[in-house]
Amino acid sequence: MQAISLLLLRVSTGLYLIFWGTVKLAATDKANAVSDKYYNGLLSGDLINIGLGSLQVIIGALVVVGLFRRVSYYGQLVWYVMGLLPILPYIIDPFGKYIADSAKLTFFPSTTLLFASLVLIAFKEYDSYSVDAKRNDQ
Repeated sequence: MQAISLLLLRVSTGLYLIFWGTVKLAATDKANAVSDKYYNGLLSGDLINIGLGSLQVIIGALVVVGLFRRVSYYGQLVWYVMGLLPILPYIIDPFGKYIADSAKLTFFPSTTLLFASLVLIAFKEYDSYSVDAKRNDQ
C-alpha cells in the first residue's frame, strides 16, 4: 500500500506540473496573464514561457516516471515553493478578510502539492514502483 500511495502521489503531482507547463507552451497568452497578475509581469513573454514551460514539463515527466528522483523531486519542490510565494496572502487569508484583497479558496490546495513533494522526498526509498528503484538508483 505504501508503494502504491507514493506512486499515486508522484503521478498526480508530476502531472500537475506537466499540465501547467503545457499551458505555458500552448497558451502563452494565458501564462502571460497569470504572470501579469501574480508575478507583476516578471515571467511574461512568449520566450520565457516556452523555456519555463519546457522545463516544467520535463521535471513533471521525470517525477511521473520516478527518474533521477534526487534531482527531479527537489526540482518539483522548488517549483511549487516558487508558485506558492506570490499567492501566499491568499494561503494565509483564503477568505480575503485581512491580508488578501479577495477570497481565493482555490489557491489553498497549492499547499497540498508542496507538502506532497516533501513526502515524496522523505519516503523515496519506499517508492518501489519508480524507474530509479527498478534501476537500483535510490
